[in-house]
Amino acid sequence: MASPISQKLEDKLQCSICLELFRVPVTLPCGHNFCERCIDNHRNRQEQTANGAGGGYTCPECRYICERHLELKKNVTLSDVVELARAGRGRVEGCEVRHVGLCPLHGRPLELYCEDEQRCICCVCSMRQCQRHRKALFEEEHAKKQALLERSLEEAQRETERMEQHSGPHGLPFLQDSSERLRAVILSKFTHLEEALAKFREQMVAKVEQEELVALGHIEKDWNMLKDHLEALGQHRDRAQCLLNCTDHQAFLEVPSVHPKSHIPMSLLSPDHRNLTFDPDTANKYLELSWGQRRAKHGPSAAVGWQERSRRFEPWQVLCVQSYEQGRHYWEVTISSHSVVLGVTYSEIPRHKVMGCKFNIGLDNGSWGLQVREDSYLARHNGEAEKIQLRLYTELGICLDYDQGLLSFYGLGERVQLIHSFHAFFTKPLFPVFWLCEGRTVTLCHRDCGEPEGELGQ
Repeated sequence: MASPISQKLEDKLQCSICLELFRVPVTLPCGHNFCERCIDNHRNRQEQTANGAGGGYTCPECRYICERHLELKKNVTLSDVVELARAGRGRVEGCEVRHVGLCPLHGRPLELYCEDEQRCICCVCSMRQCQRHRKALFEEEHAKKQALLERSLEEAQRETERMEQHSGPHGLPFLQDSSERLRAVILSKFTHLEEALAKFREQMVAKVEQEELVALGHIEKDWNMLKDHLEALGQHRDRAQCLLNCTDHQAFLEVPSVHPKSHIPMSLLSPDHRNLTFDPDTANKYLELSWGQRRAKHGPSAAVGWQERSRRFEPWQVLCVQSYEQGRHYWEVTISSHSVVLGVTYSEIPRHKVMGCKFNIGLDNGSWGLQVREDSYLARHNGEAEKIQLRLYTELGICLDYDQGLLSFYGLGERVQLIHSFHAFFTKPLFPVFWLCEGRTVTLCHRDCGEPEGELGQ
């Protein structure tokens, strides 16, 4: 019979709320177990948050909705198993576990050995500090180390016999021959190493020269755009000055007005506008999509009745249906507030969460993103982030010039503001991608479309 503190039972005997051994365990209709006091406190907190609403409460593990007045009964079998674990019975397959002392942290008998930390631990250490570590019983670890020690002694004995055999005057030719062979091996390895370093140096120099050419091309393009921008500003200034100097009121009023945005290259963007739609098969379960798939909102009600799909994101992300390669493309979005990430990615972007990160946009070399923070922006790519201190916009435009390897983000308001541009070499179709924090909304702006947006779907 397996020990109550063995690896297979540790997770089953722990309450996921208090992270302690169960105390009076009760079972919800969904099958998950919790301490009676822990689930009562959880239920009371949800009822207080809902201002006494009668909608019940959710399971902390799977969000199953339980009835408000559901009577929970003690799990007698599970309670007995927990008591056995708490009593610290140390028999495994009929053999007594040999204790080596008490745990200095918890005062319990040291019954296991943590292979990751290489120290003896008690059952509480096993469930707290070393829950995900590799552990072994004393007998197994003792037998393993004993076998290693015996092999070490055998190897030492063989080495001693070999050295005694070749020691003395008769062993000198053997040592000289071994030295010559070792010298030849070392020289050969250094020769190969020098050849490899020379080849690597040539490759790195060629790569730097190629990247220099690409960077110079981007700089030349940006300089040409800047010259066009300055020329447009000069024309706008000259026209405005002429109008201000005009004394003919009729001519002044009949001259077509110049829009303040005319000095910004929006004329280069507008003809390339694309109408996007969200891909529901990729949307995280907490993202509500409108019936027209043009608006996404982060809300808890979306998880009710959701269906598992292989392409669905585990982070709070969603892709668009459309993808682009070759040519120029431009789209606009409206965000409700900060704590949003928008960008583009290859289709291979991971669907699972990355440890320590809320999103995976811009964490690898296959995605580029702009994170809208409360007081600034962060441009993210390949795990690196560049802080941009500009005013925050709720309307943003994204311009993708695939052939030139240029991705730009603009703030849209009374005037257009360039926030950041990425320079890259794109090799695969790019999908627009978004991440939304709780309560945030992202709307895809459509043009020349008479179809109503509709309400958010459940």
